[in-house]
Amino acid sequence: MSDTPIPTYRDLMYPTLVAVQKLGGSAAIAELDETVIEVAHITEEQLAVEYPPTGTASGSKVVHRLHWARTYLKAVGALDNSERGVWSLNKTGAGYLNMPPEEADVLLRAADKQARAEWRKARKQQAAEHEADEEVDGDQSDEAAWNEQLLEVLKKMDPNAFERLAMRLLREAGFVNLEVTPSSGDEGIDGVGVYKPSLVSFPIYFQCKRYKGSVGPGVVRDFRGAMTGRGEKGLVITTGVFTPAAKKEATRDGAPPVDLIDGDELCDLLKENSLGVSVTKRVVEDVEVDVSFFESL
Repeated sequence: MSDTPIPTYRDLMYPTLVAVQKLGGSAAIAELDETVIEVAHITEEQLAVEYPPTGTASGSKVVHRLHWARTYLKAVGALDNSERGVWSLNKTGAGYLNMPPEEADVLLRAADKQARAEWRKARKQQAAEHEADEEVDGDQSDEAAWNEQLLEVLKKMDPNAFERLAMRLLREAGFVNLEVTPSSGDEGIDGVGVYKPSLVSFPIYFQCKRYKGSVGPGVVRDFRGAMTGRGEKGLVITTGVFTPAAKKEATRDGAPPVDLIDGDELCDLLKENSLGVSVTKRVVEDVEVDVSFFESL
């Protein structure tokens, strides 16, 4: 077991608000994580600490806790997020940022503690009403349970099936003429497709990686090397998490750009395109009696 100290998700709540503000008030998950890591001064050594393979969670502990920091900031009303996975600062979150950092941190922790207590109380009451015999895990939330379940399914897929899933997703995103590179002699390239966002079109080579942990810069460099002489645009899709060094390598000056889709973004894209993920929206009625109406009769 590593002795490297890892910040708790509560330690990361205030830095997450600072990061969203630094990014202009809204951010996608990948850029938000990268900025929180910078704001909180998280080291490569800390990022490299992963959960044991026998546990229920997997991958980098820091990245996992960044996820929970966002989730509970939403629970206390300090952050909003859209269906497309964009997180934004709201009036309540901005209020915390107008306070001295130490005071804001204390109040965020207190608000989180209260929100989780209310959540546990509601779950306990719901379980009693339905005579459910299940134990509530205070460190998890149903909001992201589907995400973790989906990642586990993806990690167990046959490599060829995972490539087919990636092709299906790329088609939904507007790619045409998709082809899978034969496994023998693919040199790290799994396939190629033509993307036409407007009047022009260009080929994009892609690689699919089923990882349980972190994906480092070596993967990006090797993939870019395989692209040499073939094309200038690349895409790496993984079930894992890209390290900051990998993200930096993907956008290195003077080198062909490589776009990165990590596990969380992959889950969101599958959900957005209804590929293996169905969403049931519930309508909740807020009923209020207008006493003045009856008094006016």
